[in-house]
Amino acid sequence: MPDRLTPLDRLLAGYHRFRAHGWTENRERWAALREGQEPEIMVIACSDSRVDPATIFDFAPGEAFIVRNVAAMVPPFETTPGLHGVSAALEFAVQVLKVKEIVVLGHGMCGGCKAALTQELHGAEPGEGGFIANWIKLLDDARDHVAAEYGTHGRTAERAMEHAGVRVSLANLRTFPCIRREERAGALSLRGAFFAVSDGVLHLLDEAAGNFSPAE
Repeated sequence: MPDRLTPLDRLLAGYHRFRAHGWTENRERWAALREGQEPEIMVIACSDSRVDPATIFDFAPGEAFIVRNVAAMVPPFETTPGLHGVSAALEFAVQVLKVKEIVVLGHGMCGGCKAALTQELHGAEPGEGGFIANWIKLLDDARDHVAAEYGTHGRTAERAMEHAGVRVSLANLRTFPCIRREERAGALSLRGAFFAVSDGVLHLLDEAAGNFSPAE
């Protein structure tokens, strides 16, 4: 029998399950969270519906401060006029919440990384793909290196681009003075991670060795 539920119906059904289990069964935790939040972890992840950090890491409410955007990108520190949403979130997480860990979570089959690699949206107008094209220009330099070694099509090239995206965001995180200061003081750690959608395996980046390997 076909599913007759509308998207709103599914949202409300999920809400009622939450009220019955996530809320009612954890009233003490929610009562504590009413006084404020003290997450020690920040996750920067892609908006892709398959890679919800709360699901992958089994976070409890209040356990992680999460920012999601196309391709899990962090722009470099800059003070030009504009609306700097990721920068504002980083500022709040590091300077107000005092998080101890920032994880950049890339993932397999990332549409943003693929678009950066193939440049399929190059020249598109805002509202017609142009906003995405402008955002993923953050990957232009990395894309040139990946394309020179692996080409611009095929899963090997796409995976290399996805890994490169994590490295770019980590490098850009370190352009923020407050992040550099906290990392050098040992109060903050930066991690690169990659979730393979096809097999559900999490990989961690060894920055010294330059490679990703399955988390133990």
